[in-house]
Amino acid sequence: MGPSGEGGERDHLRVLIANERRDRLALVAPLVVALGHEVIAREIAVEDVGAVTARERPDVALVGLGDSSAHALALIDTIVREAACPVIALLHAPDPAFIREASKRGVFAHISDDDVEDWQSSIDIVLRRFTEYHDLQGAFGRRATIERAKGILMERHAVDHEAAFAMLREHSRSANRKLIDVATAVVDGHRLLPRDPGATRHRPAG
Repeated sequence: MGPSGEGGERDHLRVLIANERRDRLALVAPLVVALGHEVIAREIAVEDVGAVTARERPDVALVGLGDSSAHALALIDTIVREAACPVIALLHAPDPAFIREASKRGVFAHISDDDVEDWQSSIDIVLRRFTEYHDLQGAFGRRATIERAKGILMERHAVDHEAAFAMLREHSRSANRKLIDVATAVVDGHRLLPRDPGATRHRPAG
């Protein structure tokens, strides 16, 4: 059963398929199309898949285990490094050792040829998990930026962290800008500011 309702916007996905075996690519592509998705690329060479992932920005990537687990793991490494989309490992036979290694490299799930009818639900789950993962990453990144901006203001104005945060919040309100945008501006611009707040008012000695 395909996604509908809250997941309706994901009904048509752009899918990258990667496998060192052309016969497997030929088998998997029609199955993906039958689910209502578009196969945007079928890649075999590790050196090609990174550029294709960056250029095409697929919604999801299926990496099949062909003759060489090392090749499949290299494909996974390359796609995950681009951080463009979640990666699902596609198995044609059970391989727990491969799944363990693939999981270490950032695979979000694995599916099997034996469970084609479950592919769509697996893809839906993976897309939700991927979104949640990036939302969490973004939250940590925003918090780190705000903390760094507070530290800069604390040093520059000789205030404690509550006062520094109040400065950020007040500027956010008065400028009608998001707090994270104000914090980012402080972090990005602090290198251009004099280390001593009064340095620009002091005449050079001599």
